[in-house]
Amino acid sequence: MEILLLGLNYKTAPVEIREKFTFNDDSTPRALHLLSQTKSVVESVILGTCNRTEIYVICDQLHTGRFYTRNFLAEWFGVDKEAIQPHLYIKENDEAIEHLFRVTCGLDSMVMGETQILGQVRDAFLLAQQNGTTGTVFNTLFKQAVTLAKRAHTETEIGQNAVSVSYAAIELGKKIFGSFQGKEVLIIGAGKMSELAAKHLHSNGVSRVRVANRTLERAAQLAEKFHGQACGLDQLPDLLQSADIVISSTGASGYVVTKEQLKPIMKQRKQRPLFMIDIAVPRDLDPGLHELDNVFLYDIDDLEGIVASNLEERSKEAVRIEAMIGEEMVAFKSWFQTLGVVPLISALREKALDIHSDAMRKIENKLPDLTEQELHIIRKHTRGIINQLLHSPMVRLKELAVQKRADEVFEIFSSIFALEEIMERREQEAAWEERKKQAAGPEHGLATQTGKQF
Repeated sequence: MEILLLGLNYKTAPVEIREKFTFNDDSTPRALHLLSQTKSVVESVILGTCNRTEIYVICDQLHTGRFYTRNFLAEWFGVDKEAIQPHLYIKENDEAIEHLFRVTCGLDSMVMGETQILGQVRDAFLLAQQNGTTGTVFNTLFKQAVTLAKRAHTETEIGQNAVSVSYAAIELGKKIFGSFQGKEVLIIGAGKMSELAAKHLHSNGVSRVRVANRTLERAAQLAEKFHGQACGLDQLPDLLQSADIVISSTGASGYVVTKEQLKPIMKQRKQRPLFMIDIAVPRDLDPGLHELDNVFLYDIDDLEGIVASNLEERSKEAVRIEAMIGEEMVAFKSWFQTLGVVPLISALREKALDIHSDAMRKIENKLPDLTEQELHIIRKHTRGIINQLLHSPMVRLKELAVQKRADEVFEIFSSIFALEEIMERREQEAAWEERKKQAAGPEHGLATQTGKQF
C-alpha cells in the first residue's frame, strides 16, 4: 500500500484558480464515494479550505494512484487535467505524511501557527470516516496528525504572538487598557484594514463603534456590521472626546487629526488614555500626537515591526514542532511497516488452526469415548502448544518488518511455513472484491453530480 497526496494551495495557485476547485459540505460525501470507487484507491480523505484543496489516498500502486486520482479531480470539476497540472503538487509516502503533519500543525498556513486548520483537518477526516472511505492506515495517520497538532499548540508558543497587523493592534491595546470591555472605538475611513481591526476589537468586547467617513453612506454600511453609528468627518472633535480607541485609514492627502487639534480635546478628556492606530499610507494621524500625554500612537510600520518580531518568535517555535514531526514520522513509519506482517501472521494462524482442527477430528475419531470436558482440556492444551510455537516467529517477523529488506524476509517466511497457497487464495478473493466494486460503479455519472459535461 502507498500513501499519495494530490493538491493545490495558496502557494501554487491564485485565488481565481483555487475557487474553481472547492468541495462544499454538500458535495464532499458524494465526491468521497466516487473517489472510493476509483481504480487503485483503497482509502481516501478530502481536505478543502479557502487556501487549499488536497486529496489524500491509500493506493495499491503509485503510478496508477497518481493517474486515476488526477483524473478524478479533473472530471469532478469539469476541467482539462493538463490545465491544472502546473498548479498541482504530488507527494508520496514520507513526503505526504510529513506534509499532513505540517499542515495540521499550522506550519504550512499563510499565517504560521494558526489553529483553524487543525479543526478543518479533523472535520475532513471525520467526514471521510463517517462515509466509510478510511481504513486502518488513515484512521491511524489522521488521528496521529490531530493529536500531534494539539500537543504542538499546547507545548509550544507557536500561536501566542500576533502575526497580522490587526491582531498586533489588539495586543497593543490590551497592554494599554487591560480589557476592551466597555470601550468605545472610532473608525475614521471605511477601508478594509479598518474594518478588520474593528472586527477584532468588537469581538474582544468593545461596547460601541462609531464610523466617521467623508461619504456618510459608506460609513453607514460599515457601522451597520457592528451595530454602530455613522458620522461625518466634521463631527471628529466631538467623536474624539468620547472615543477610547481610534483606527484611521482614509485616502486623505494630509493629516486628518493633528497635534494642535487633539491637544485641547485631551484636556477636556481629563487625560483619559487614547489609543490611536494609523494604518493609512500616507499617514492620517500627525506623528506629533505621540508627544501628548496619554496618547498612544502607532502607525503601520510600528505594527508591521511587531508582526515581524512575532513571526521570528513563531519561527523559533516552529523548529521545536519540526522536531516533534520527525519523532511522529518515525513512530508512524514503524507502525506502517509492520502492516506487511499482518497478512502473513493471519495466514500462519489460519494454517495452524486448520492443522489443529484436523488433529482434533482425528483424536475424536480414534477416541470416541472421550467426554466433552476431556476434549475441551485436550483442545485447550494443544492450542496452547501451537500458540507457544508461533509466538517467537511472529515476534521476530514484526522486528524484521522494519528492516530495509523486509519484502525478502516476508517471502522467505511465507516459503518456510508454506503459506503461498493461503496467500494466493486471499489475493484472489481481494481481486474479486475489487472487480465487483469496479463493476458496481458509481450510482450516477460525474456530469450528473456537477452539472458539467466532459
